[in-house]
Amino acid sequence: VQLQASGGGLVQAGGSLRLSCVASGGTFSNYVLGWFRQAPGKEREFVAAISWSGGRLLYADSVKGRFTVSRDNAKNTVYLQMNSLKPEDTAVYYCAADLFRGGALPTKEYDYWGQGTQVTVSS
Repeated sequence: VQLQASGGGLVQAGGSLRLSCVASGGTFSNYVLGWFRQAPGKEREFVAAISWSGGRLLYADSVKGRFTVSRDNAKNTVYLQMNSLKPEDTAVYYCAADLFRGGALPTKEYDYWGQGTQVTVSS
């Protein structure tokens, strides 16, 4: 599975961005999709995940209420709508795919990773 993320950019605090990630090379609906981010000098952290059907969602506490993850299986695309952005949201954002194995949505180990897209929030 190959993942291609896009949609990053520079935005002022309080603004919004929508990230997209298109998948190819696999059966998209078999996978849990996740978003992660890594700020300079920090470890990669979990942001959000969505089940194969879109019926289950999981968010990091730091983005809950501001970010929304969604997916369109017909377009092999997962989205991350980011509202009320803060300077501390500045990071490289990565999408990831994990073969659905049942149980809780994963927050660490994923099978496939895309390249990152830079999000910079100015104060």
